[in-house]
Amino acid sequence: MKIASLAAALLFTVSPLVAQAQDLGLATDEQILLKQVMTDKRAIYAKNLGLSDAESSAFWPVYDEYELKMKKLDDRFLALVNDFVAKYQTLTDADATVMLKEKMAIEKQREALKQTYTKKVAKVLPPVKALRYAQLETRIENMVRRDVYGLIPLAH
Repeated sequence: MKIASLAAALLFTVSPLVAQAQDLGLATDEQILLKQVMTDKRAIYAKNLGLSDAESSAFWPVYDEYELKMKKLDDRFLALVNDFVAKYQTLTDADATVMLKEKMAIEKQREALKQTYTKKVAKVLPPVKALRYAQLETRIENMVRRDVYGLIPLAH
C-alpha cells in the first residue's frame, strides 16, 4: 500500500538522522525530510480521494492551509527533539519539565488543528470522501509518529 511505503521511506530517512543527531545540528535535513513526507502525503490524497475538478478546487486550498499550520507544529516538535538530543546525556529535571510541557502543548494544538480542518474538509467534500480523508490523515499521522517516536531514545 502507498501509505506503508511512505512510512518505510520515512523510517529509512529518519534513522540515519537520529543516529547522527547527537553530533550534528540537522535542521536542514529534517526540513528536507518533512518536505518529502508532505509531497508523498499529497500524492496519497490525490490518488485515494478521487476528486472531481470542482472538489479539487475546494479541497486543495483547505489542505494546503492545514499543512502550512501543521508544519509550524512539526517545526516546534523537531526543535523539541533537537533540544532533547542535545541535552540527552545531561538532561535535568528542569529540562524534562520544560520539554514535557512543550510536548503536551504541541499534541494539544495538533489535535485541535486536526479537528478544525477535518470539519472544513467535511464542508467542501461529499461525506464519504471527507471520511476517507480523515481516515487517511489518521493512518499517515499514526505511522509517521510511531516511526519517529520509535527512534527517539527514552529519557534516562
